[in-house]
Amino acid sequence: MTNRRNILGFVGAAAIAAFATGLTTTAAMAQEVTLKLHQFLPAQGTVPKQVLDVWADKVEADSNGRIKVDRYPSMQLGGKPPELYDQAVDGVADIIWTVVAYTPGRFPGTEVFELPFMMTNAGATSRAYWEMFEKHWKDTDFADTKILAAWVHGPGLFHTKDPVEKPEDLQGMKIRGGGRSVNTLLTTLGATPVGMPVPAVSEGLSKGVIDGTTIPWEVTTALKVQELVHNHTEFEGAALYTLTFVLAMNKEKYESLPDDLKKVIDDNSGLEFSVFAGVTQEAGDLPARELALDLGNNIITIDAEGTKQWRALAQPIYDEWVADMNSKGIDGQALIDEAQMLIEKYTE
Repeated sequence: MTNRRNILGFVGAAAIAAFATGLTTTAAMAQEVTLKLHQFLPAQGTVPKQVLDVWADKVEADSNGRIKVDRYPSMQLGGKPPELYDQAVDGVADIIWTVVAYTPGRFPGTEVFELPFMMTNAGATSRAYWEMFEKHWKDTDFADTKILAAWVHGPGLFHTKDPVEKPEDLQGMKIRGGGRSVNTLLTTLGATPVGMPVPAVSEGLSKGVIDGTTIPWEVTTALKVQELVHNHTEFEGAALYTLTFVLAMNKEKYESLPDDLKKVIDDNSGLEFSVFAGVTQEAGDLPARELALDLGNNIITIDAEGTKQWRALAQPIYDEWVADMNSKGIDGQALIDEAQMLIEKYTE
């Protein structure tokens, strides 16, 4: 009887073990694809937490667990932010999120959205950006990756130690610029643009290396900008500037997926996700602005008429950009006209 019980116990244990192994095997089979998502911001940042994680979680859920997205923030897979796009091309990462302007001149057409006083809000401008990406750049500038989304951040503005109410107030200031076009504008207005990665802004302000910075409200909270400077200059109508982003996937990795998993990726990408990303990023502006008000900071708002005067001073930058594009065989003025038309069309 004892032997029989032992044998039955062994058989039962073996059956349980076999069942458990079967479950493990089923789970392993269910998870068919692991995608490495690499980007430059800490995991708790607005974009990683409220945009990229939302996308990744949705892809995992819609694939019934067959796709797993491993997230690597803060350049954990190595390299520097300007190398991210090539990491997607080369397969170092399967998916990357990056600032297009990190590689100046490589994607010249997208700079049209970064021209001073071009954008109105992130939703309208992201919609225009995606439409022009599909028309002009999908099969040309970005042909070596699968672009999943393209969007812009909310309105960029000045955050300065001394108030900036008129263009001449920038004379002699050292300002961290947000991109090539806004740096040119700073030079035009008599300021000195300072190249500096976003994480270095706090130290730059506290040590007096810079007198101010150009970033959207949403970024200021993590950098404690509201505590380091007490003047903020925003514009009605068209914003000072914005930056363009892409969420890009390695083309071979995408093509290797079965059709139903490609559909999961496609269904969670494209125009609507791009607009969602831009709107979500801009939504982070309001609480950051409220924090500045709570601290008693000085928020200067240039009205629509005043913004037009600033825009007039930026016209030479438009002219230079058109000439630069024309030298590359690109009709720069046509891109400006199209971008302005689409932004106006979608601005509510």
